Formats: sequence, structure tokens, C-alpha cells
Amino acid sequence: MDSLDLYDAAARERLVDEPPKRVDAPERTPFERDRARVVHAAASRRLAAKTQVVGPQTDDFTRNRLTHSLEVAQVARDISRALGSHPDIAETAALAHDLGHPPFGHNGERVLAELSEGCGGFEGNAQTLRLLTRLEAKTVDADGRSVGLNLTRATLDACTKYPWPRAHAEEPAGVHADGSPRVVRKFGVYDDDKPVFEWLRAGVGGTRRCLEAQVMDLADDVAYSVHDIEDGVVADRIDLTALDRAAVWETVRDWYLPDAADDALDAALAGLREQASWPTTPYDGSRRSLAALKNLTSDLIGRFCGAVQRATFEAGDGPFARYAADLVVPEQSRLEMAVLKGIAAHYVMQADDRVAVMVRQRALLAELVALLAHRGPAALERPFADDWAAAGDDSARLRVVVDQVASLTDASAVAWHERLRGDR
Repeated sequence: MDSLDLYDAAARERLVDEPPKRVDAPERTPFERDRARVVHAAASRRLAAKTQVVGPQTDDFTRNRLTHSLEVAQVARDISRALGSHPDIAETAALAHDLGHPPFGHNGERVLAELSEGCGGFEGNAQTLRLLTRLEAKTVDADGRSVGLNLTRATLDACTKYPWPRAHAEEPAGVHADGSPRVVRKFGVYDDDKPVFEWLRAGVGGTRRCLEAQVMDLADDVAYSVHDIEDGVVADRIDLTALDRAAVWETVRDWYLPDAADDALDAALAGLREQASWPTTPYDGSRRSLAALKNLTSDLIGRFCGAVQRATFEAGDGPFARYAADLVVPEQSRLEMAVLKGIAAHYVMQADDRVAVMVRQRALLAELVALLAHRGPAALERPFADDWAAAGDDSARLRVVVDQVASLTDASAVAWHERLRGDR
């Protein structure tokens, strides 16, 4: 069966019906069109200048949000194809999964969440949905209002990592991959975006995620657990041949798995060290050493994806698409990924130089929000100035300011802050 046949008319439906393309245009599936729309979105380009773990201008090797998203997309596509679901859906969800992140990554998200209490909070995944269905203009409805990129229901559903509103979110715990504490409750939709959320979730009960969303989430987990190690090794912060086991296990428990026992983590590390490409000598910066590190990265990704594929096939007969099945992640794989995250967290995320920078970033964003709220539409880009004019109260106007700030890159946030302070 062609994977496209697993998706019915409802899965292919768009919020605003679109006429067929001209006859001389290349024939594409609805999900190929979705992927193209995300690739060409301005928000995608801005990811190149947004923090992943460290700032995008730190060096020429370390990943930024865009390169991370491309790598997540490749992993998601491979998993989806192996399972038999439509790879364009999972790939598009992966390409879009970080679009809603503000300047300075989770550190910036923390500031905007604190400042937007009066308008329903802020969350990067909820902002992604808002961007895809409102802020990134591609299609308008009969009343002339933007419906964003007008993606299919199946693709939008796959982009929804947390399919519930803020009121149903659990209290945060632990830390993010960039080392910032989790103080933001995880949810996927703001209250004023509920109509489109209800449309994309039509026929789905509760908070279950579709298989493609599960694939996107796993691909994200795999990518950053492996790639943060690679970046840390090249930056000379991690030596995989000389790990402080006790300190790393403490970090794993503090950040990710509070109940993980030493013997379980020891077994997970032993499993990772069984990879033939696990280094036995320190990284020295040579091409030979870099090639060995790249082989380790590839082997670890293959290790995790292969384990999930086998466990998912063993759990059921499929089809492995939408709500017909769930992804199965073996406990051993979860432990091994947590070990890798713990290594990166201990040697990279907790560094004193990063902590000081993050404090300055939060102060800058807080002042930028205050400056824009005071200046109003004259200081906003035209689309957001129009939103301000249409806003009915102070809460709605605050949301407009938050939307504007969230759209900025790290560098543009700094530049806007300097310009607006200078105009005082």
C-alpha cells in the first residue's frame, strides 16, 4: 500500500479550501505542499540566527536552531519511512517543531512566559501552532483574516507536541536541553487559538498524540542527545574517554531522571561503549578524529532509531500512521539518551560562562517587551501594528508585543533593544 493511502480526506483537508494548482505546475501530494510551505517560510530562515544550546555566532561548527531542525527532520523522515507512514508529514513536523522558539531559546521562553501571564502565558510549541495557523501569512479566509500556512489537518496534528491548553498543563520540572530550568508549563495552544486547535483535533479524544507527532518528538530527542555530545567534544569540553561518572549521574538525576539508579545508568553507559565507534583515545581535532566522531554520531542515531523501529513493530501490526498505532521507545534507549544528555549537561550546560550570559539575555528581553509595550504600534513591524490596532484590550495588545518579540532572532533582539533604548 502507498503510504499516502493511509490518510483519508479528513487528514488531507485544509482549514481554507484551495483550488487546484495550474495544470503546468509539478504534481505534488498535499503533504509535499505542506513541507514546501514550511521550508519557504520566513520563520524557518530566522531559525539560523536563534540559539540552540549556545548562541549561533559562537563558532562555525556548533548547531543553531535551523541546523538542528534539519537534522531532526532527517531522523524523523527515516523513522517514518521505515514504519510505513508518510515521511513528508513527520519531516514537516520536525522542520516546524522549533519555529515558535523566541530569541535565546528556552532562556528567552522563560522570560516571555513570566511577562505574558496577563495574556495567557507563552510556550514555544503553542507559539509554533500560532505561527503556522495565523502569523506566517500564506492564505486568508473569506473575511480576509490570515490562516497562516493553511497546512493539512494531518500535518498540523503532527506538529502538535502537547495537544492541550495551558489550563491542563502539568507543573514543570527538570531542565531544558540548553540548561535553563523548566519553569514554563508545557502546552500546545493559547486560548485564542482554540478554534483552529479544535478543528485540527476533530475526532480525536483526550490528549493522545498521533504517531507522526510521536516520531517528531523522538527524532528531536535523538538529535539533541547525540549532537550536543558531538558539539561538546569538538569544543573541547567533553572527553568521552575520561568521564566523571559520579558527577554525570548526579546531573542525570537532577535534570532528567530523578529516580535513575547507578546500576541502571552504568548499564546504559556500558551499552553505549559497546559501539565499535565509541572513542578509546581523546579527540585531537584531526580529520581522522573528526571522521571517527562523525561515525559515532551516525552509529548512535542508527542505534536508537533501530531499537524504536523493532519495538514498535513487535508491539502491533499497524498500520503505523495517525491513530492506528503508537511509537514504542525501549527503556534501554531512554536511559542511553539520558546518559548522553547528562554528559552534555554536566560538561557544557552548567559552565559558568553560559550562566552569566543567560542572565544578561533575560534582562534584555524583559526590557525589550517593556519598551515595545510602551511605544505601541509605531515601534512594531506592520503585521503586528495591524494586530495591535485590532486588539480589544491591554491583554490582547500584550499578546501582540509577545508575538513580535518571539519572531526576532538573537541578533535582531539585541539590535531592537539598543535602538529603542537610544530613542528614549
